[in-house]
Amino acid sequence: MDPESHWQNIYAEKSTNSVSWFCAHDTPSLAILDTLQLKCTDPIIDIGGGASTFVDDLQQRGFRDITVLDISATALDAAQTRLGPQSSTIKWVVGNVLDIDLPKHHYRLWRDRAVFHFLIDAKDRAAYLDQLKGSLIADGDIIIATFASDGPERCSGLPVVRYDADDLHRELGKDFALMTSRKILHKTPAGNDQWFMYCHFRLSGGAHDEWSV
Repeated sequence: MDPESHWQNIYAEKSTNSVSWFCAHDTPSLAILDTLQLKCTDPIIDIGGGASTFVDDLQQRGFRDITVLDISATALDAAQTRLGPQSSTIKWVVGNVLDIDLPKHHYRLWRDRAVFHFLIDAKDRAAYLDQLKGSLIADGDIIIATFASDGPERCSGLPVVRYDADDLHRELGKDFALMTSRKILHKTPAGNDQWFMYCHFRLSGGAHDEWSV
């Protein structure tokens, strides 16, 4: 089954608040975001944002240039329904991050919670990195969360690659500085524990330290 059909089926079979990755608010991503001192006009893209409430929290913080990209139109429809009239100010994009056309050197922040770890083939990770580097501005930031090295080996019926902070840094390469990292325990709606690795990278400069939620 192709990726689009797979994720369309997931959202057709489950409510948005019952999928394993659901959280009412992505507190770790927001904790990083709040340290960045972004302007309200800075362009932000949420990769695989789907029905996530991250876009709600961005709007509540006053951000006005927000793009949500997801391979599932059903997931994006759910988010738009939830937001109501406020959804009209968001750019909703259905597509695969690996090959969709993105504006060049445009985004100030790229956020990805639980997309990258599904890329089990090196060529797909290389394509992702090309998209990231091509669409992020110089000194742009990335918030990325994957299953940690002791996290689940599969998600939604698919295999994943698990990472620690150093693994992620090696994948992204020397053009990115690892600014912050933390291992976070996520409890699924079914009550299962999943360890995530959250990292903040910058396209150039910076130093690695710890942060708290």
